[in-house]
Amino acid sequence: MPANISTGNISFRGIQVIMARLFSALIISIFMALPAIAQQNIWVQIEAQRTLTGAQDAAREYAATGLDNVSGYALPGGWYAVAIGPLPPTDATTQLIDLRTAGRIPADSYLVDGSRFGTQFWPVGGATQAQPETVQPTNEQPLIETPVIIEPEVPQAPDETFAQAQISEQALSNDAKRELQVAMQWAGFYNSTIDGLFGRGTRQSMANWQEANNHEPTGVLTTAQRGELLAAYNAILDGMGLQLVRDDASGIEMQIPTGIVTFSKYEPPFAHFDASGDFNAQVLLISQPGDQTRMFGLYEILQTLEIVPTEGPRQRNNQSFEIEGINDKIHSYTYVALENGQIKGYTVVWPAGDEERRSRVLEIMQGSFNTIEGVLSPAIARPDENQAIDLVAGLEIRKPIRDRSGFYINDSGDVLTSVDAVEQCTTITLGLDHEASVVHRDDTHGLVVLRPTSSLAPPAVAKFQTAVPRIQAEIAVAGFPYGNVLTTPALTFGQLADIRGLNGENNIKRLSIFVQPGDAGGPVFDDGGAVLGMLLPKTSTNGQTLPPEVSFSVDADEIVTSLTNAGVAVTTTDSLASVTPEVLTVMAADMAVLVSCWTN
Repeated sequence: MPANISTGNISFRGIQVIMARLFSALIISIFMALPAIAQQNIWVQIEAQRTLTGAQDAAREYAATGLDNVSGYALPGGWYAVAIGPLPPTDATTQLIDLRTAGRIPADSYLVDGSRFGTQFWPVGGATQAQPETVQPTNEQPLIETPVIIEPEVPQAPDETFAQAQISEQALSNDAKRELQVAMQWAGFYNSTIDGLFGRGTRQSMANWQEANNHEPTGVLTTAQRGELLAAYNAILDGMGLQLVRDDASGIEMQIPTGIVTFSKYEPPFAHFDASGDFNAQVLLISQPGDQTRMFGLYEILQTLEIVPTEGPRQRNNQSFEIEGINDKIHSYTYVALENGQIKGYTVVWPAGDEERRSRVLEIMQGSFNTIEGVLSPAIARPDENQAIDLVAGLEIRKPIRDRSGFYINDSGDVLTSVDAVEQCTTITLGLDHEASVVHRDDTHGLVVLRPTSSLAPPAVAKFQTAVPRIQAEIAVAGFPYGNVLTTPALTFGQLADIRGLNGENNIKRLSIFVQPGDAGGPVFDDGGAVLGMLLPKTSTNGQTLPPEVSFSVDADEIVTSLTNAGVAVTTTDSLASVTPEVLTVMAADMAVLVSCWTN
């Protein structure tokens, strides 16, 4: 519209000037009504960013357009403000109007008193810029920078009139309005959509909150009341020490609760942040070069770790995956993504039973996660005395509560083992790879039959010896005395001390052999490789402990009868033969299998 168009006796340009002056006067009057603010500098807040990198980029772009006094500050809750200032109130008001009118700053820019500003991050090299704190890892490892500390704080704001509260509320961004709705929902006053729209339901919720907290129920929160509400909402984060950590070694920047975890070491592909006190939390930054195949492999490996319980949702696509693990001790969450040949992500491990705080901290961490240049190099790891075969990159592999031995008894892959091997198990595995279930249990003889849940073709099956063996004959037991430490069964040699038990029992045999608890359930071989019985776990009798070389096995005839009556196929032989220890070792390796008992 041309500038000389008139409305009555006043030109359109005149209306613009009058409205601008009225707006300016209104803003100035508000600040002049607040003595604490009128005497200090204020800022024009242009925008807020979720990440430090994004805020730095935005500040750089505004400065490049010729704007003076561009500044950047940390905000509570993990946000970063880009502003112009500090300025005297009158100058700030003028700049706000002029710059908004010219379209050089967003239309929702507004004036702030700076009370919520934390550490200044822009301009780079400015006199008030905070100097980064650094954590120097051991063994001359790369620095981990912690530039900005973000901790919950209560905004200090003066009282406002209803009109002033309306104006200050209008200056809020959509994100800030949604945060207020979330806080009211948390406080129990709001149960509708989190949309940042302050309609009738939101207004009533605000009035209810005001009344419950001894404020006039106007339905419009003042700046101080908003601070009070958000402070209560964020109180659960006290002591977490949420702090932006920039790790150049792994190429990851994110907020980490440094009040409860501290940097420990690099064990590629992880940067470890372990518990610094009694609160048993842990954070891992995940970083390694790789492709989709390697990312899929990482997905499988992570689920073998103690910090990733088996229960919980998990999903994977071609570019990323998420794993949530939950048990009665911990609740862990893992996110990993593949981009430009780099695999990066994080794991947060939290004690069970602290769900509200866990979810709040995790939400902030998720929102702050940002990848930067760099990837964790395998060369950064330094071997130390804490190395162990049951650790992966410094993390414990999930272990069963019990390992025992067993052996294949037919071509279907059925496995015979002792009853104690399966007590109180939620999952049973054969050789760690195949899940199995109990299909037959005989408590009288202390044996069970396990059947794999998926098809399994055993390399060798037992032949049960039905002929009467000779007392003092050489025997051998195949088993896993050290759990999964050894990949093949160990063969322990001894003698058949008696074909009966100590009290003359005909259903067991007494052995003279030194075995370990993990050997229980394993096959007892004669000289020719036929199975004389199954090794029983050692137990005390009437409070008496037997000599360490005394063990017992279930008689082969008793086993065959029990399994046949249960419909389980077995093979028998009455042939007495002799084979070398080397041949017997090969037979044992094909027939014996590790039986592991797991709980979720």
